Order: sequence, then structure tokens, then C-alpha cells
Amino acid sequence: MDLSRAVWRRSSRSQAGGGNCVEVAWLPKLVAVRDSKNTAGPVLVFSPAAWTAFIGAFTGS
Repeated sequence: MDLSRAVWRRSSRSQAGGGNCVEVAWLPKLVAVRDSKNTAGPVLVFSPAAWTAFIGAFTGS
């Protein structure tokens, strides 16, 4: 999967956490997640529904 054009975003809360961050890129039909300290490393890819369920598990939604 070519993610060279992905626009990666980091939570402002993560930026204040001393570098322990994940970055998220919203793609047309997928959501990609990576470790900001290892941008050449592995990327997790979710469907939008799976991403919503994943986030909901942590936010109580």
C-alpha cells in the first residue's frame, strides 16, 4: 500500500506528552495509524467502521 501521499496528523494531546505519539491518516476508504517515532515502521490499517469501534472502546462511545 502506497502511503506516500497520506497526510499524517497527531493529536495535540500527544504532542504535549513528550514524543510518545501515534499519527493517523484518513484515506478515502481506510484509516492508517503509525508510531510517530518510527515513521518508516509498520502501519495499522482500519476500515472506518473498525476505527470508530476501536476509538469508541476507549472513549466510552
